[in-house]
Amino acid sequence: MGFDMGTVDTGDTAWVLISAALVLLMTPALAFFYAGMVRAKNAMAMLAQNYLTIAVAALVWALVGFSLAFGPGDVLGGLHFAGLRNMTDAVPGYTGDAAQTIPPLAFVVFQMMFAVITPAIITGSTADRMRFGALGLFVALWSLLVYAPVAHWIFSPDGWAARLGALDFAGGTVVHVNAGAAGLAMALVLGRRRGWPAEPMRPHNLPFVLLGTGLLWVGWLGFNAGSALAADQVAAYAFVNTVLASAAAMLTWSAVERFRYGKPTTLGAASGVVAGLVAVTPCAGYVSPLGAMLVGVAGGALCALAVAVKTWLRFDDSLDVVGVHLVGGAVGSVSVALLATRGVNPLGDDGLFYGGGYGLLGVQLLVVLTVAGYSFVVTYLLGRVIDRTVGVRVSDAAEEVGLDLAVHGETAYEFAAYAIEPDQPVTDHAYPRVEERRIG
Repeated sequence: MGFDMGTVDTGDTAWVLISAALVLLMTPALAFFYAGMVRAKNAMAMLAQNYLTIAVAALVWALVGFSLAFGPGDVLGGLHFAGLRNMTDAVPGYTGDAAQTIPPLAFVVFQMMFAVITPAIITGSTADRMRFGALGLFVALWSLLVYAPVAHWIFSPDGWAARLGALDFAGGTVVHVNAGAAGLAMALVLGRRRGWPAEPMRPHNLPFVLLGTGLLWVGWLGFNAGSALAADQVAAYAFVNTVLASAAAMLTWSAVERFRYGKPTTLGAASGVVAGLVAVTPCAGYVSPLGAMLVGVAGGALCALAVAVKTWLRFDDSLDVVGVHLVGGAVGSVSVALLATRGVNPLGDDGLFYGGGYGLLGVQLLVVLTVAGYSFVVTYLLGRVIDRTVGVRVSDAAEEVGLDLAVHGETAYEFAAYAIEPDQPVTDHAYPRVEERRIG
């Protein structure tokens, strides 16, 4: 069905395009957040992997991903929009009160940024040991086999989960539960980093972590408030709720650290901000400001405790993607069923605490478990196939010297720290003996 361009609201369109730019900013922000958390010898590699993800995921989304995610169908969209054809047609399912007031192409580019940052999150689980080429192949295939179907189930009004009444305002399940489960799967496929957990692998640059956190905080306002797809009251609620939940989570995580270890750290504060942002994502446009604060407290506390699970279970989720994104996304998605109110968003539902009953809670739990299970299984199988064909892990020697030199032939800081000339070629498979003298 054709889209009536006469219904376009220029204010809504401007807001969504600005929000898309803010969400794009989140992936370089995530790159700095992650780069500061790894050891110095892997900082540039972490940045490079996230920029690679932007390029690969954006192209895949334009070629076929958007069509699979938002074309008509219960389980998967077709190829009607492949190559960004038929952009004068309305996006299926957006009718009645939910009819879009922005051009279809504006919706495409806004959703593109979600498709970009979701696989980028996974690089936190694979840090320090995944091959660059294998990552590019993984992002392309994962975007098609995992992200597009999950986005269709929940974000598309035609998807089976949306038809059941599942609520996910900005991606608690589609982005965070999905990426968290995939991160766990890839951590298992890759195995542990050399020396983990006996060897301390502390963040090498906390200012980078805080810089990345600040940029994520700003970008997330577009991520959540932009998901209203209009410059209206719901967008304002999502904006305010995003700030309040992240603030509450930061203080809560810091309090948990103070109680458990005796000192609140800047790394903990930054992690708390991100945990709160993750937790409020699925409910930002459905809950009241007080509800958002409760979600932030729950997300900050539970994610702070969850990051210790990897040590107990001995899986090497390098940068706590499981503890923050899988757990935080699940906390937020379940919180919708408890705290959502039609007083904030008439297109939503009333949660259990607002007299809504247990039906929505059952739907939210079903969707969280389904997405987590599907993402984990398909990602694990995909990782194994890539490992058997092109290989997913760098060599032991490359891991020892660091991915910056071994894969990219450069360092984040100064070449004088290494016994190697700046223009001397270094590859993953063959490089001269080097002596790490100061950093890494």
